[in-house]
Amino acid sequence: MLYRLAADGLVLLHLCFILFALFGGLLALKWRPILWLHLPAAAWGVVVEVFHLPCPLTRWENLFRHLAGQDGYGGGFVEHYLLTLIYPAGLTPQIQLGLGALVLLINIAVYVRIFRRYGQA
Repeated sequence: MLYRLAADGLVLLHLCFILFALFGGLLALKWRPILWLHLPAAAWGVVVEVFHLPCPLTRWENLFRHLAGQDGYGGGFVEHYLLTLIYPAGLTPQIQLGLGALVLLINIAVYVRIFRRYGQA
């Protein structure tokens, strides 16, 4: 039971990290110190998508599921609603490149605004 909870918790952490990599720059518009956490997170998100690197969170999720005696993702709430967001069916290398570009473009736009705003101050 604890391994399954750990795996489910990692799925939630994974989703939070993805959302932070995508939109964390928006937090930096209001709270500037967050950019020191967000810039490496966004860079990691882009690198993982562009170079098709395995995410350590995925490896740990699968390890905990195996230790819990599961052969993949079961039918719980977390798996049903969140895993399809993180691991959509039909995810191709071309789609991953597009997602990496999206992360990069969103964050470039946000950081241009941040640097302009703080440059004028």
